[in-house]
Amino acid sequence: MLLFPPAKINIGLYVTGKRDDGYHNISSLFFPLNLCDILELNPDEAQGLSTDKLSVSGLPIPGNSPDNLILKACRKLREIKNLPFFKIHLHKIIPTGAGLGGGSSDGAFMLNAINQFSNPGLTPEKITEIALSLGSDCPFFLNPVSQLASGRGEELIELPINLKGYWISIFNPGIHVSTKNAYEMVDINTPELPLTEALKLPVVQWKNKVENAFEKSVFKLHPEISALKQSLYQSGAVYAAMSGSGSSVFGIFKEKKEWNAQLERAHIWTELI
Repeated sequence: MLLFPPAKINIGLYVTGKRDDGYHNISSLFFPLNLCDILELNPDEAQGLSTDKLSVSGLPIPGNSPDNLILKACRKLREIKNLPFFKIHLHKIIPTGAGLGGGSSDGAFMLNAINQFSNPGLTPEKITEIALSLGSDCPFFLNPVSQLASGRGEELIELPINLKGYWISIFNPGIHVSTKNAYEMVDINTPELPLTEALKLPVVQWKNKVENAFEKSVFKLHPEISALKQSLYQSGAVYAAMSGSGSSVFGIFKEKKEWNAQLERAHIWTELI
């Protein structure tokens, strides 16, 4: 089974409150991209494995392999279903720690794939519950279409936005931003103009009205990310912002652009919507 877990960007991201369970409530538009990892899944039919085996190519993944959300997804489902072990290969294309949701996407796609492989019987609600136990972004990737996210990120409502004809370009400065640290420093507030209303404005009016609350604190720690955003505006972006808690920055353009040497080094993806 060959899967293509996509990245996402956050168009607007506000942290509206601290929850009793230690998490935060957010308001954000999750917008999927065609930038994808490649995930190959094979059941161990010969039953020679005593655990799931994950190999990785492409971009490096920091941390311990058992903590990878792909393997966690396998273990979570194996608590409920009688499953074989799996040989898994991940070709990593989406940068990690970059605010693009790559790890969450990998874990969610693994959940869906194993459930389909093993005689689907779990309700969508149960799969969503398991996905949420993996990470706050994971439920979105069970159905990666443009959605307004609230709660921890699991309360999702489809909200199409019209970006047809615009180019979206993604840039990553190679900085790993800790999501935990970013949440510890973020300002908690509710925007004066609700995100749903701000997104109804023409894209050219989003600047200073559709904001990412993490930018203020992350830019202080990493001014090069702030400089990257400003470079996109100087290059003609009608809107630019950091995605998630960073460090990736995206720009929305009316036409395809050629980048200067500095932007070209950070550029990882461009697509026409």
